[in-house]
Amino acid sequence: MAQKGVQLDREILSCPICLDLLKDPVTTSCGHSYCMNCIKGFWDGEDEKEIHSCPQCRQSFTPRPVLLKNTMLAALVEELKKTGPPPAPADLCYAGAGDVACDVCTGRKLRACKSCLVCLASYCDQHLQPHYELPVFKKHKLVEPSKKLQENICSRHNEVKKMFCRTDQQCICYLCSVDEHKGHDTVSAAAERTERQRELEGSRQNIQQRIQDGEKEVKLLQQEVEAVNGSADKAVEDSEEMFTELIRLMGERSSDVKQQLRSQQKREVSRVRELQENLEQEISELKRRDAELKLLSHTEDHNQFLLSYPSSLPALSEPTHSSSINIRPLRYFEDVKAALSAVRDKLQDVLREEWTNVSPTEVDVLLSAAEPTTRAGFLTYSQEVTLDPNTANTLLVLSEGSRKATIMKQKQSYSSHPDRFTVYPQVLSRESLTGRCYWEVEWRGGGVRVAVAYKNITRAGWRDECLFGCNDKSWTLNCDQNSYSFRYNRIKTPVSGPPSSRVGVYLDHRAGILSFYSVSETMTLLHRVQTTFTQPLHAGVWFYHPHGTTAEFCKLK
Repeated sequence: MAQKGVQLDREILSCPICLDLLKDPVTTSCGHSYCMNCIKGFWDGEDEKEIHSCPQCRQSFTPRPVLLKNTMLAALVEELKKTGPPPAPADLCYAGAGDVACDVCTGRKLRACKSCLVCLASYCDQHLQPHYELPVFKKHKLVEPSKKLQENICSRHNEVKKMFCRTDQQCICYLCSVDEHKGHDTVSAAAERTERQRELEGSRQNIQQRIQDGEKEVKLLQQEVEAVNGSADKAVEDSEEMFTELIRLMGERSSDVKQQLRSQQKREVSRVRELQENLEQEISELKRRDAELKLLSHTEDHNQFLLSYPSSLPALSEPTHSSSINIRPLRYFEDVKAALSAVRDKLQDVLREEWTNVSPTEVDVLLSAAEPTTRAGFLTYSQEVTLDPNTANTLLVLSEGSRKATIMKQKQSYSSHPDRFTVYPQVLSRESLTGRCYWEVEWRGGGVRVAVAYKNITRAGWRDECLFGCNDKSWTLNCDQNSYSFRYNRIKTPVSGPPSSRVGVYLDHRAGILSFYSVSETMTLLHRVQTTFTQPLHAGVWFYHPHGTTAEFCKLK
């Protein structure tokens, strides 16, 4: 009953927001209690509403109440803490179908909390206590509960497997090592674990590096997506402005033509009206004269007729307007229509011929191929490059955080690795390079090849497939004290330019552009490659002069 009372108190003294025991309890005017930080955090989220409410009964308060600590509740909480948390119900401690059962319990077994690799048994909390209390158990190895403890027992000798046979790659007991595994390469299981743990950590480092490289590439691709979207949005905006301007210009031309047509219409109508009025006046005059002559012709008195007859009839003049009348129904402005048709046809031809210049493919190429023109522009694409020690030839020593390589006279004691260049003194970067990248290499001594290569370049042997610049998987700029040359697929191209101990490399992977620059107070283009890259690239360097020559990938940020 007392236990039930404690449980009830714990429920009452719990915060309705965090469901834990009250911390610095406060009580609102509606009678509900909360942790001070919980109710403050709740009300902070309501500040925009300017009305604060109780999370339980939703009673609202305006303005926000000032909270004071409830000392009585705080005292009750402290008293409850002294009694400790209530024990879990016994049913929760029994082993279920998926649990490891205690090997000591009789009857209904409890759930094991630890397994002992020495005792080869699993124990519940109660039966595990001797391992904590008695000195004889102090050196026993306790691990998380396991159902596979019997796999540690040799089925032949019934002994614990504490040895490992490297010849047969299996765990064995000591008697096995002097029996059927006699003469084999055997070590303690602990020693083999240590060795394999070291290999495991190396594999994890490689995986984590791959993850970092992948995440970096994802970020670069995301930046590329954002750049494409931004460029496309700007192009759409510009094109809309240009088409709007074209439409405005066409509207102005349409208005001009309309005005000219109406002016010409007005002039022609005025001319015709004038001719019409003159002709009508002439007709009226002729009708008047005809009436006079008609009247005279009906005079019966011959003397009167002769007296009234004019001495001479005036001759009719030639019609003065007949030559000005030129009726061309619906054909007054056909010349304008013909001219406009010709303009329309020319515009269609221009659009048809030039439209390919603004197709999406051309725009994409133009955007990708926009190479910077200043060193500051190149530095916006600067890429940190570090060298991969697993690829370094044994004559090379890496330093400065794996950014610098030095060719030595004596071979270094590197462990074997499938990525290592076995013959030629060269090394590749950890980072794979995609998108737009720029880096610089500072070299000192005899001479080097500043290179980029695919990761699947061959690593072992004297074949050209391994050597930078002598295959179709690598491109190099050969740097000597007095000259440069470019190599790809065994083809050597002489390169002219100012001598410098620093070389800049610009890569636009998508556009297939690879450029090498001589870097001093100014940047001078030495050689540019335009191709199609089918894989991510890695930066590299190859040494072809005696020991002491160095090449360092510079920090640009």
